[in-house]
Amino acid sequence: MLLLIGAFLLLMIIGTPVAVAMAVASLSYLLIYGVAPDIIAAQRMIAGVESFPLIAVPFFILAGNLMNIAGVTGRIYHFALSLVGWMKGGLAQVNIIGSVVFSGMSGTALADAAGIGTIEIKAMKDHGYPVEAAVGVTAASATLGPI
Repeated sequence: MLLLIGAFLLLMIIGTPVAVAMAVASLSYLLIYGVAPDIIAAQRMIAGVESFPLIAVPFFILAGNLMNIAGVTGRIYHFALSLVGWMKGGLAQVNIIGSVVFSGMSGTALADAAGIGTIEIKAMKDHGYPVEAAVGVTAASATLGPI
């Protein structure tokens, strides 16, 4: 067990990506101690990667970026700005309304944060909102899609 934790921490300290550090530490533990046959280790690794959410996440982000490029997110943002942008704190409300509309189209929080979230965060920063508040409102409003 010391080898597993030590190898992982060492790899993380030298700047190895987390997934690679986990894989190298686990494989080194399995090879040195031989606690499982090789075929079972390979089968478990493949089963861990064979997941629909892991396949869907990059496509949701791609959908958000394509909507950004096509100008759909800009139109949604300007529509929400015309509805509630005039109110006090209206830009945060624009963020929420834009996310509601965009999440209704995409249905996912990831595409919402990747798509219209970039426009909303930039606009809120430009109007003097703290970055933490802009990111917080965007993260909270992006969860409206799955709800």
